[in-house]
Amino acid sequence: MHGPDADKSLGEATKAPGFLTIFPSLMLPMFLAVVDQTIVATALPAIAAATGEVERASWIVVAYLIAATIAAPIYGRLGDAFGRRRLMFVALSVFIAASLVCALSPTIELLTLARVLQGLGGGGLMTLSQAMIGESIPPRERARYQGYLATVAMTANSFGPVAGGYLTEHFGWPSIFLINVPIGLGAVLLTLRMPVVRHGETHPWRADPGGLILFTIFVATTLLALEQAQRANLSALPIASALLAIGIIALVWLVRHENRAASPLIPLGLIRLPAIWRSDAMAACHGAAMVSLITFLPVYLEVVRGASPSETGLLLVPLTLGIGTGSLLTGRLVHKTGLTAAFPVGGLALVTVNLLMLALWAPEFGNLAFAAVLLWNGLFMGTVMGVVQVTVQSVSGPRRLGEAAASVQFSRSIGAAFGTAIVGTLLFGMLTLKNPEAARVFAAMVENPLGAVTALSAPQRAAVQADITQAFRAAFLLIAGFTATGFLLALTHPVRRI
Repeated sequence: MHGPDADKSLGEATKAPGFLTIFPSLMLPMFLAVVDQTIVATALPAIAAATGEVERASWIVVAYLIAATIAAPIYGRLGDAFGRRRLMFVALSVFIAASLVCALSPTIELLTLARVLQGLGGGGLMTLSQAMIGESIPPRERARYQGYLATVAMTANSFGPVAGGYLTEHFGWPSIFLINVPIGLGAVLLTLRMPVVRHGETHPWRADPGGLILFTIFVATTLLALEQAQRANLSALPIASALLAIGIIALVWLVRHENRAASPLIPLGLIRLPAIWRSDAMAACHGAAMVSLITFLPVYLEVVRGASPSETGLLLVPLTLGIGTGSLLTGRLVHKTGLTAAFPVGGLALVTVNLLMLALWAPEFGNLAFAAVLLWNGLFMGTVMGVVQVTVQSVSGPRRLGEAAASVQFSRSIGAAFGTAIVGTLLFGMLTLKNPEAARVFAAMVENPLGAVTALSAPQRAAVQADITQAFRAAFLLIAGFTATGFLLALTHPVRRI
């Protein structure tokens, strides 16, 4: 028996462990995986200066993202086959060992390889944390825990750059990796407290090396193409186009291969279910909108509104605080009512209206009003991811929780990468057509917002501000398009209640 009924019977048959047993054991692995995506950002200049490889500094970020995205379905599949608690120990061991290698790396090349290894651990931490909630907690109560994990993720995203800057300034850049070791060891001890869940597969697991190779080629080339596109440089377009073409070819071959594989790495049969693919597409739209906002709002605030870096950080707090609060409230409401799709339907509709307001009237808002708009936006953006995870876990059944959780994680990562690249391309394209000088300044500001702004004279800054304001209107409209698409997917979702 599969689907929601099977999942429900499993949850009712086993008494759920207590909150203090489950949540701390999953909180630290999730925190480690997410914080390592952002903690490196503020340390990049110091790393580049120490290694003398400024032009290759972005490799450190991209390498982790690629490896974590590739690892997600692998851990999901292996966790379903051999036990998710056991695989959590593997992921933590890989992550801790890789953190030590990162801290000791003398060159950018070795550091990049170590970040690949770290991403292979981090991708497992995220996927397994989500799946272990599914196997330990009854279906309706999962929404509450998903809200807690979403809050942890948003806290980690906000905490990462601050902690990275402090540690780099006072203890040197290797400290941002060494700090993972004691936290990771604490996560290992807490994971020992997790209950052992016994389950078996209907069919024996078989390796799928062909699927792994094609999947790796697709993810690596596609994300590298998007990284090239985000440079806002026309000279990077041929390389980006070639990489994207290779990625599309690999994707076509991957689909053909996985349809014939006895034990496929990518569960196409599961993803074809209407409830699963709609949920994954919602996760992609949500990732595109949220990461685009977090990426480009600092540039907007500093250039268009003249905010200082410290003011920018304070103005972004309501957005991240709102997302965490919205996730917590949505989780509790799903737990009490059993309703699912209703929350992202209402939430994404209001977020879309909110983004339209930013597109039309953002320059008219004072800082307090702007912060209130971001808080309101965050509250309703928090209605999505917990519902998505609970839905796919209910539909997939207890034996395929890892595959389901991995499909959401992968979709969100790809959506975030595509969305950020598309928004960046739109901003640069509009500026290039209207004012090439503004495009050059904008490209410099993506790398160093404060330095690019202070280098301008007052008239130049005013002209650039006007052009970038118009470009950001289009960007906010595009992000509203992402959330509107998510709204339509939620509106037509076949699962309305668990």
